[in-house]
Amino acid sequence: MRLPVKVIPRAPRDEIVGVMTDGTLKVRVAAAPVDGAANRAVQRVLARALSLNLKNVEIVRGETARRKLLRVNGLTATEVHARLGLTV
Repeated sequence: MRLPVKVIPRAPRDEIVGVMTDGTLKVRVAAAPVDGAANRAVQRVLARALSLNLKNVEIVRGETARRKLLRVNGLTATEVHARLGLTV
C-alpha cells in the first residue's frame, strides 16, 4: 500500500497528528531534517503505529521534501487505516 505523508520536523515529540483534507497523513517528528534523521523518524513512527518491522515501511518518493510517499509492505489499505484509527 502507498501512503502519502506530510512531515513536520523539529516537533516537540513524534506523533501522528491525523489526516489532512486531501487524505495525506500528517506526522510530526522531533528529529531535524539533517542527514535523513527525519526520514528515519517517520519510518519508525509509522512502523510502530502499524506494528510492523521498520523494513516494511519505506520512502518511495520525497526523500528531501516534507511531502513523501511511503510504501507499507505486508498490510492492505484497510488494515493500515484500521491500525491508524482512520476512516476509509
